[in-house]
Amino acid sequence: MKTNPAQPKAESNRYILRLYVAGTSPKSANAITNIKRICEENLQGRYELKVIDLYQQPQLAQDEQIIAVPTLIRKLPNPLRRIIGDMSNTERVLVGLDLRKNA
Repeated sequence: MKTNPAQPKAESNRYILRLYVAGTSPKSANAITNIKRICEENLQGRYELKVIDLYQQPQLAQDEQIIAVPTLIRKLPNPLRRIIGDMSNTERVLVGLDLRKNA
């Protein structure tokens, strides 16, 4: 199988995000809505977002060392980044994802 030389570059521009929430609490619902909006506005077509409910998969809290929810983890691009909260501070989320530099 041939590999596409452009593929590694495309992969490096792709964001792999995991949002860990606790059930359907208002804070969790806000975090989901906010991060989806931020991703669509700033990473359209270049991201994979997976929402993980720790009530349904509690073992993942320990595996990923989640100490507070909601927590967003940027798996790729490296380095791994964590953002805790309901993602309502768009500027903070963009800085945390390295999409905007600190002023």
